[in-house]
Amino acid sequence: MDKQLKSSCCSASRLSSTKLDDKSKSLLQNQNKSKQDMIYLPGGEFLMGTNSPEGHPADGEGPVRKVIIDPFYIDSTAVTNAQFADFVKETGYETEAETFGNSFVFYRFLSEKAAKEVKGSVQQTPWWMLVEGAYWKQPEGVDSSIEDRLDHPVIHISWNDANSYCGWAGKRLPTEAEWEYAARGGLEQKLYPWGDTLLPNGEHRCNIWQGEFPTHNLAEDGYNGTAPAKSFLPNAYGLYNTVGNVWEWCSDWFTAHVQTDRPLVNLKGPSTGTKKVMKGGSYLCHKSYCNRYRVAARSSNTPDSSTGNIGFRCAADV
Repeated sequence: MDKQLKSSCCSASRLSSTKLDDKSKSLLQNQNKSKQDMIYLPGGEFLMGTNSPEGHPADGEGPVRKVIIDPFYIDSTAVTNAQFADFVKETGYETEAETFGNSFVFYRFLSEKAAKEVKGSVQQTPWWMLVEGAYWKQPEGVDSSIEDRLDHPVIHISWNDANSYCGWAGKRLPTEAEWEYAARGGLEQKLYPWGDTLLPNGEHRCNIWQGEFPTHNLAEDGYNGTAPAKSFLPNAYGLYNTVGNVWEWCSDWFTAHVQTDRPLVNLKGPSTGTKKVMKGGSYLCHKSYCNRYRVAARSSNTPDSSTGNIGFRCAADV
């Protein structure tokens, strides 16, 4: 492609220099939305991050630090296409992918027609194609739809889009500390939400890449792309798919600098920044390239970026 862009881990970034504007703020405040489908977590003290050799120190995963958080609520699943459609129907909201007119799609998902709408690729990760007409309702471009994926996580969602949805729902994005506490499911310093073994008894517990990345996905877990939001077994707290499937936005600005000199209470990221934290990895993660389908793993992207593997789940105050 004659136009190339830079990347962030296994997602792609618009690398916008603009700061958050009014669009990133909540469109509507609806504090009466029910929390009946959310999970109450009591908070408390836990060990965040990792010292594991499988970790990525440059990402700020370690060292392990003691974090204390207040009680909160969190969704059991990522927000689905059906839920996001309700938001759009009620508010008329247009996502940033729609405003830009394009979003990033994994090259193997493009039809012949959609391939003609490719406007660029990503320099370090050439499997990401910038496709005209790709957005949450047309996830692979002009001739795709979500009709058979209403229970899948919504994708092509920027941080700004996710934040706006949360405001409409009377919720908010989780902090990274809350997200990791919830994803761990009460287990201490395990690689995954269920333990340290990726395939316990040979059973797939998450939606990631099997085979040779990025050319051949064996799809032994049953999925080439996204899986339904309630796939696989939930963790001990009742959360589904906290690793694999889609990256999930957190509220924090990203920094790789980790404070370890004292217990951290209700830890949040820096007050300003250029990128927001993402957690959990996605269906494109593979140990050979992006071993970030671990609870402690983290990445980041600009608040206006959207790709075919980024979604979100909501949290709420008690």
